[in-house]
Amino acid sequence: MTAFDYLPWRLAGRSGSAPAVSDDRISLTHSEFDDRAAAVAQQLRDTGVGVGDVVAVMLPNRAELVIVVAAAWRIGAAATPINPAFTAAEASRQLDDSRARVVVTVDGHSPHPDATAIGVDDLATEITVDVPPREPGPDDLALVIYTSGSTGRPKGAMLTHANVDAMTSMMVDHFGLTPADHCMLILPLFHVNALMVSTFAPLRAGGHVTIVGSFSASRFFDDLSRVRPTYFSAVPTIFALLAATPADVEPDTSSVRFAVCGAAPVSEELLAAVSDRFGFTMVEGYGLTEGTCASACNPVDGIRKLGTVGPAIAGQQIRIVDPDGNDVPAGERGEVLIGGPTVMAGYLNNPEATAAAIVDGWLHTGDVGILDADGYLQVVDRIKDMIIRGGENLYPKEIESALASAPGVLEVAVVGRPDTLLGEVPVAYVVGYPDADVSADELRAHCADHLTRVKVPAEITVLPALPKNPVGKIDKPTLRARLMAV
Repeated sequence: MTAFDYLPWRLAGRSGSAPAVSDDRISLTHSEFDDRAAAVAQQLRDTGVGVGDVVAVMLPNRAELVIVVAAAWRIGAAATPINPAFTAAEASRQLDDSRARVVVTVDGHSPHPDATAIGVDDLATEITVDVPPREPGPDDLALVIYTSGSTGRPKGAMLTHANVDAMTSMMVDHFGLTPADHCMLILPLFHVNALMVSTFAPLRAGGHVTIVGSFSASRFFDDLSRVRPTYFSAVPTIFALLAATPADVEPDTSSVRFAVCGAAPVSEELLAAVSDRFGFTMVEGYGLTEGTCASACNPVDGIRKLGTVGPAIAGQQIRIVDPDGNDVPAGERGEVLIGGPTVMAGYLNNPEATAAAIVDGWLHTGDVGILDADGYLQVVDRIKDMIIRGGENLYPKEIESALASAPGVLEVAVVGRPDTLLGEVPVAYVVGYPDADVSADELRAHCADHLTRVKVPAEITVLPALPKNPVGKIDKPTLRARLMAV
């Protein structure tokens, strides 16, 4: 394969009659998908979109979102997907920052006066004037993916065609994807995980992606039985809900070769519970939008170490460094740095943030991690989440893992609460499985059995649900804001 073989028009020539992209309404072969992308490319060009411009797409999960991205690439433009749940003000900020010329929306209305709107039902479906695909350069911008904003205002990560080419190639190799692979996509397509792992990786392999819309625990196994995918990618909350399926439910999971868990920390107990219950291989991975998605992942075939996110994916490098930037020995904690061809070009319109994130070609993740002697990475926590209690460093993830091992616990978040004497103390928020009886007193006793006294939360609150950001991660800034408001 040559560079940029992940591009749709390249794929069409290799496997034109095979299924490519499906959703609840349409199913397109590779050649049909290519034709639809060509038709929309002409439409975009007619609205004034050209090389170097940005096209925004603000749609729920559906095939047209992928078609618009491919169409933009075909004419040398980049794409920026927008969370369809955004308010007009939130969407307008992204359109303004990305300077998008066109935005594709459900109703044909633009949240920003400078962006021309195209309604999804008004997208062209037939080629009138064929637009020859423009071969991109490695440094040409492919995607502007906005971070979740968990550490501040969202920033637009600029991913080049070289970044996307490298990531899709690595995903195909790491997971051993072939034309026989079929991904069931349940994560939001405005997020880099869904685009890279679930969409362009299987397409690059000549495979198939079926978009089932937003996740629903009640219909998930019906979708699985209907679609019969070979793999899917999800976040820990989704796997926790699946693990809570009543014992008398026996879904058919025989088509699934493996499942990928990422985007947030997951307990060893949950990974084992899902794998044992449903019989498919679970692999946990780790990465950032700024690294074009995945930088470490346990292998599907090979040694998987529970409690780690696996070794660096072939073609990337991971370092663990101290505050002075020096590499630390195996088994010691430090900041996780990522190197390789998947490191983003930078943040759009934000050179200061870019300079802070990328130093000498290495992406500073802001995560605390440990590499073992075999190169497997354990992510300990976010540097900014670390709690300093009376001069002692506490890592919320360690406390969360202890709480997650308690019976009936579905989700946990631990944050620091200001304390006049100690500086900070850990407090925990817990959500139980459906119908589980979880009490703060029992959880406190469980922590006392598994953690040293200084790590036991000063307060444990049981909630019906935890706040989440748009990509499904627990929203710790909101929890901290609640503490400050008390």
